[in-house]
Amino acid sequence: MIISRDTMIPLFVAFAISVALSPIVIPFLQKLKVGNTEREDGVQSHLKKAGTPTMGGLIILISILVTSLFYIGRYPRIVPVLFLTLGFGIIGFLDDYLKVVLRRSDGLMPKQKMLGQIIITTVFVVYIWFMDSSCLELVLPFAIGGVKVLAGTAVKVIATPLAYLVIIGTVNGVNFTDGLDGLATGVTAMVAVFYTIASIVLHGGIEPMTAAVLGALLGFLLFNAHPAKVFMGDTGSLALGGFVAGAAYMMKLPVFILLIGLVYLVEVLSVMIQVTYFKKTGGKRFFKMAPIHHHFELCGWSETRIVTVFTVITAFLCLIAMACLQ
Repeated sequence: MIISRDTMIPLFVAFAISVALSPIVIPFLQKLKVGNTEREDGVQSHLKKAGTPTMGGLIILISILVTSLFYIGRYPRIVPVLFLTLGFGIIGFLDDYLKVVLRRSDGLMPKQKMLGQIIITTVFVVYIWFMDSSCLELVLPFAIGGVKVLAGTAVKVIATPLAYLVIIGTVNGVNFTDGLDGLATGVTAMVAVFYTIASIVLHGGIEPMTAAVLGALLGFLLFNAHPAKVFMGDTGSLALGGFVAGAAYMMKLPVFILLIGLVYLVEVLSVMIQVTYFKKTGGKRFFKMAPIHHHFELCGWSETRIVTVFTVITAFLCLIAMACLQ
């Protein structure tokens, strides 16, 4: 495997943009008073984070967009992934803007947010149906005898409604993961490394963008690591969820999200289990708090330990996923 200039240059460019923008954007967000608010009934150690600028996902989005635009002409498969990333990023931005700028505590209404996600996903699915329906084929990990691809019209028909579950589920999984300093950033950086290597190996044609995402996240992590000077907010987490899902589809790897995105899945399931158990038992809790990273906090784990463990687990799962591509 040869790492080309079209991988290394966008990695460094996006990193440089992210690092350069952060000292400019963070004070700007502070002046706008777009500070994060913490729940009083949440983890008590998080109360000191109140006021930390959020909407830092703008730094990530700008870094990815500017870098990727230079490669769209030679790498057209970047377009649908970039659309999904920006589309969900805009939904996240609107939600953040309503919450922290206009002080509307709930942000977008759940129905509004879901409608937006369905519209963005529909445009993406229609695009790949007409432009490259092979993206609806499925590469299976752990297939006997090497890589196995499920193809054919029947598979594509089944994969179409499945895409809504995968994309919207992944987007919200990344959103739930964004709850500790550097957690969503570190975990998604590992996923971006996997996608970059997978795109090179499978000739996916999106490696400039996956490398740009990695560079943007590494630059942002310098300011988002504990103690965070800025949070990505829904602007960043929803955008990254769109990237994770979109990149998977362009390389026929949505099934791999169950492996490389296990942390996202566990975060979502922990919330679903908590809510269901709470309703069924009349107010009892299955976890001390959900999403599950807060459960570990209340069990005595430090914030940095949780972030390290979740990131290392993701890195290990990505290594397993790479072996499945051989």
